[in-house]
Amino acid sequence: MAVDIGQNEKPIIKVEGVSKNYITKTRMGLFKKEIKVVEALKELNLEIQPGEIFGLLGPNGAGKTTLIKILTTLLIPTGGTAMVANYDIVEDANDVRRSVGCMLMGERGLYWKLTGRENLHLFGSLYRVPNDYKVKKIEWLIEVLELEEFIDRPVESFSSGQKMKVAFAKALIHDAPILILDEPTIAMDFAAARKLREVVKMLNKEGKTIIYTTHLMDEAQDLCNRIAIIDHGEIIALDTPENLIDQLEQDDIITLSGEISEKTIEQIKSIEGVHDMSLVSKNGNEHYKIICIDHKKVLPGLITSITANGSVVNSINVEEPTLGDVFIKLTGRSLSEDTTERGE
Repeated sequence: MAVDIGQNEKPIIKVEGVSKNYITKTRMGLFKKEIKVVEALKELNLEIQPGEIFGLLGPNGAGKTTLIKILTTLLIPTGGTAMVANYDIVEDANDVRRSVGCMLMGERGLYWKLTGRENLHLFGSLYRVPNDYKVKKIEWLIEVLELEEFIDRPVESFSSGQKMKVAFAKALIHDAPILILDEPTIAMDFAAARKLREVVKMLNKEGKTIIYTTHLMDEAQDLCNRIAIIDHGEIIALDTPENLIDQLEQDDIITLSGEISEKTIEQIKSIEGVHDMSLVSKNGNEHYKIICIDHKKVLPGLITSITANGSVVNSINVEEPTLGDVFIKLTGRSLSEDTTERGE
């Protein structure tokens, strides 16, 4: 867990009534198009405290990437205002950029024909980092992030995980007080992801404020002081991981794996005491999670629904609630499900 934060301090990031609309056009015939307004963000309000690791969770299309792009001046909001490090995102855009280290596009944010080291020198120069400091910072990043084996090769020869490591180093090159990391471990192996999380914790202990998005609930639970869950452009929950999980303290979680028919799923969802049933994936294996009030009362109806409809069950287990179960209860689906009407 991250370091304690001062809740009485002035927020380092403040979002007030921010909305963002997109216009989409769908061809309806040879000469006719349907125009539709998609609300990516709906008058969103948010405060992030100095020294906080703040988790931002939501399915694809929920609005989290739109919010991040607004906070990093890549998008202008349709309405509302936001302050980052006491700078207005529209009026003081250059100051905002200097105050934020970003890892938003992962490997796509690097120049592939340059070596990893040349990329770090280039971005350090773009941020006007003094040369002596830049050289020392690059050597430090190479050592801490364990980049020695590949840093002097062209980026186009890197694996996806190696590209993500250098993209992370790029976000740190100008020593900004705020870091925004969008799915930083998505292409990394277990060891590399663990190392990145260790560095994130170290940077946070040194005082950096970090916004962290991830599809890995265990990662969010381990790192974040607070977590906001965004769905359909709105924040539907915001609290510490512990308090969010406590919302399910009266509920039971049943995991079910096997060949389950649609009719069986419909009947299980209609059992008295069942809040929700969603398909989730972990380590490449799919199973269903059933959130219910009392598993002892639900299990007889569950077994009847399975046997009556010819479904085949491999396993049934009762588990302690997790942050992922909170997400399912609040949104009615797992984090991996896509709600996109228009790509973020």
